[in-house]
Amino acid sequence: MSQDRLKRDAAHAALEWVEHDSIIGVGTGSTVEAFISALAESRRQVEGAVSSSEATSKRLREIGIRVLDLNHTGDIDVYIDGADEFDPHRRLIKGGGGALTREKIVAEAARTFVCMVDESKRVGVLGAFPLPVEVIPMARSLVARKLVGLGGRPEWREGLTTDNGNLVIDVHQLDLVDPVTMERALNDIPGVVCNGLFAIRPANIVLCAAPGGVDTIR
Repeated sequence: MSQDRLKRDAAHAALEWVEHDSIIGVGTGSTVEAFISALAESRRQVEGAVSSSEATSKRLREIGIRVLDLNHTGDIDVYIDGADEFDPHRRLIKGGGGALTREKIVAEAARTFVCMVDESKRVGVLGAFPLPVEVIPMARSLVARKLVGLGGRPEWREGLTTDNGNLVIDVHQLDLVDPVTMERALNDIPGVVCNGLFAIRPANIVLCAAPGGVDTIR
């Protein structure tokens, strides 16, 4: 079974958490694209959506869903997004698409965070996927040196500017056995806006699609 088919299966399973006339948060990435398509096909009515990226906002408007400002909505019912990796405790690495900061903000505002993945994203310990870190441009070299000091191998993702006007450094070889501690340590580096560890606030539910069906991990 193709990875695209598994992404579609996970996306369709996520519709179960979309309540009629609710306000939902919507993430960014290829699995989210599948979710938006599934939402359009389902004709399920929502009051509106808080988006984690300009690309997602554009796609939501194309299917007739109002994009709302989080400053005006307050807490939202559910946030639905994908991930680059997840571990047995539903902790995640996110940010492969560069939208990690807004994704983390919307996840924090949600009562329930539903993560859609295919089975290739399941790991015992996070860290095979390089960890994205969003940085203020003037601090790129400073942050990179600090990341080396933490045991990582930083690589500037050249050519990418985030929707917030910042840069992304992908960090290889970090020890993420204790992702909560590492998430806090990274956030304490001056110039770091956000990092792609979702460990302090993990997903509430992971929908993991495999050829045998979609596993719901709570």
